[in-house]
Amino acid sequence: MTDESCGLLCLDLPEAERVRSLVPSAEVAGVSAARLRALADPTRLRVAMALAASGGELCVCDLAWVVGASSGLVSHHLRLLRSSGLAASRRDGKMVMYALTEPGEALLRSVTGCTVGSQVTS
Repeated sequence: MTDESCGLLCLDLPEAERVRSLVPSAEVAGVSAARLRALADPTRLRVAMALAASGGELCVCDLAWVVGASSGLVSHHLRLLRSSGLAASRRDGKMVMYALTEPGEALLRSVTGCTVGSQVTS
């Protein structure tokens, strides 16, 4: 059995420390990974893109019609988007309105090029 670990840094110590300081903590990386997983589902991605294309808020019924899915399925996906911090909700009488959060907008833009209020072409 050979030891494949290297006891030496190929980078000089100051450069290695600089690179290490730019790598996020495991906790921060975990949040980012959860957000990426949230957009990895095609239905959730379409729901997020619909919210972005609307440029504002949409209710579950409208989102369900837009993405062609049942309101129950869309509600489930919205809960996951909310729990990952990509979407937010507010109650308006009996309706619940959903919108992307700033992190949701930024991640969607980086993944798809889709911007809030723009025509979705991805």
